Amino acid sequence: MSATSADRPERAAVLCGTGGRLPRRKVGNDEPADRLDTDEAWIRTRTGIRSRHLAAPEEATSDLAVAAGRRALANSGTDRADAVVVATTTPDRTCPATAPPVAARLGPTGAAAFDVGVVCTGFVHALAAAAGLITTGVAHRVLVIGADVYSRIVDAEDRQNAVVFGDGAGAVVLRAGRASEPGAIGPFDLGGDGTHEDMITVVAGGSRLPADPARASHAERHFAMRGKEVYRHAVARTAGSARTVLARAGLGVEDVDRFVLHQANLRILRTVATDLGLPFDRCATHVETAGNTGAAAIPPALADSHASRALQPGDRVLLTAFGGGLTWGSCLLTRPSLPPTPEPAHHGGEPTP
Repeated sequence: MSATSADRPERAAVLCGTGGRLPRRKVGNDEPADRLDTDEAWIRTRTGIRSRHLAAPEEATSDLAVAAGRRALANSGTDRADAVVVATTTPDRTCPATAPPVAARLGPTGAAAFDVGVVCTGFVHALAAAAGLITTGVAHRVLVIGADVYSRIVDAEDRQNAVVFGDGAGAVVLRAGRASEPGAIGPFDLGGDGTHEDMITVVAGGSRLPADPARASHAERHFAMRGKEVYRHAVARTAGSARTVLARAGLGVEDVDRFVLHQANLRILRTVATDLGLPFDRCATHVETAGNTGAAAIPPALADSHASRALQPGDRVLLTAFGGGLTWGSCLLTRPSLPPTPEPAHHGGEPTP
């Protein structure tokens, strides 16, 4: 007799590997402070950031994505995936998407591959898309990468943003499994409000306003953000999204062992943790040494928590992000048992492939 749907275990997406990559070049606060007529203490006290990594002229988003993806695959004990999802705001080209060439460089061609472009929320949205591929049976193993080279779109003379953003990539591998397994992903909460599309933006470069200098100003061709408004929305939206996910899971804040919020700056991290009533020592951070790396921010924080043994198998982890669009999103996962890594998994080292 065949099993009924009630007899079959629920198919779920399970995290089984993490990895990351930062460019070799590390830039402390003194360099931008001298250039922007400010000082190291001002940058550090306002953002919590002490340094960031910047890509070399020959490094593209795909190069960092491949390096991070390769590390995550190795950590998962495999060398290939059925699908590759890349979250990025800084694709190698307007066309095609960055994911297909990344997939081709990582292994045999044929894997489904596509980009997700919702700025700093991209990684959480990409996780949701990957989980959907798995739960619907389209793929058995999915590589999810967040990668951004913000130094290509941020004006180096922009005092507000040049000190905040860095470049990097982070990745996780999801596989088909059971909802009761450590590493299981979900539930999710995703949201957006396009009425605020100009709050975080690069105005020129798309079909509405091409990047042609004859038609677009210098400012319009670079990243712009209305900081005070973003801060207010980011705190409210991330805290609200986190509460929604916990309610869907039937859990409270006290049940969260590790909180991985998008690494925008330490002020936002601390404010959201306080809003939720979550002790800050449960928050994963690496923004101090990496800056805001956009869609790449969350997975290295996960990898570092694993490498430093800050998490134990079965611990509940809450991921939350906020980005341009406006967009936001959260999800829960339980910490799986992963092979040990010899160093914090986002650090650079080997040449970019």
